[in-house]
Amino acid sequence: MMQIINFLRLPLPHSAYEQKVVVFCQNWLSGQTDFTINTSGSTGEPKPINLTRTQMVASAKLTGKTFSLKSGDNAFVCLNIDYIAGMMMLVRGMELDLKLTIIEPSGNPFANIENQHFDFLAFVPLQLENLLENEKNIEILNQAKAIIVGGAAVNKVLENQIEKIRAPVFSTYGMTETVSHIAIKRLNGAQKTENFLVLSDVKIGIDERNCMNIMAEVSNNEMIQTNDIVEIFNDSEFKLIGRFDNIINSGGIKIQLEKIEKLIENEVKILNPKRFFTYGLPDDKLGQKLILAIEGEEVSDEIKTSFFKNIQANLIKYEMIKEIYFVNNFVETATGKVDKKKTLEHGS
Repeated sequence: MMQIINFLRLPLPHSAYEQKVVVFCQNWLSGQTDFTINTSGSTGEPKPINLTRTQMVASAKLTGKTFSLKSGDNAFVCLNIDYIAGMMMLVRGMELDLKLTIIEPSGNPFANIENQHFDFLAFVPLQLENLLENEKNIEILNQAKAIIVGGAAVNKVLENQIEKIRAPVFSTYGMTETVSHIAIKRLNGAQKTENFLVLSDVKIGIDERNCMNIMAEVSNNEMIQTNDIVEIFNDSEFKLIGRFDNIINSGGIKIQLEKIEKLIENEVKILNPKRFFTYGLPDDKLGQKLILAIEGEEVSDEIKTSFFKNIQANLIKYEMIKEIYFVNNFVETATGKVDKKKTLEHGS
């Protein structure tokens, strides 16, 4: 665990990961103007993205303004600094004069944390899910000004668990190209929202596919076209439907995978999954067949039969799942997202 209280006196690193933290901070403090960052690789092969210092400063200030962060606030960094979410936690620390506690990414971020106060924390969903299993962790989380969760969708089970936390918890929307989040959705408390609210001075629109485009200072005021299908309600509010590249064509019928996952999320509990996802696999007859991947032990034929019977009420004929694949452990990207393709390759 590394703690940075004064960026003018960086602590000595005690691991290769801490060395990377120190090198990045030194480069930033020396005035480096351009940075190359890899995308997470959750929707394809990781690719390098070039970002400017100006974009990253704008993003840090936008986060500070959104969550009322001030000089001397304590932030907890447990996301991989090789990628935008973790890297921007370091930039926020330096630009907003925050005190940082930094750990190497793990599934249990508070393993060596006791009686510490944090004002601002960022997690991927699996990390927060693990933390919520321990009441002592919830006591630490409750002291925060804001907790953000990104990198993957927050499922209904986790969303219900998040209600245990008194501190405000937000799901974030963003990507490497937008230098972290450009929209947030409150997940708990009386101010909980159904839709994402864009941050100040961020402009959004849609293309002919209903996929969102974004323009803001964090994008150098250039338009970024996404593959995220959205429903836009006004200049500052949208609902995320799913990714355009998560649409499969099965027997001539287009199926949005996120829609199916939402429709079956209650019924899938009978299969006792740690996590699950739907996917399209090649099929000689249909072109692509819809399958369900379950992280966990295989269940009996009787339970599978019950599951298929239960989902019939929610899905039309063409949306029915054709097969269930059980995989002991999903393969993850370096940022903690599920790599669906590799998971199915390793599990088959």
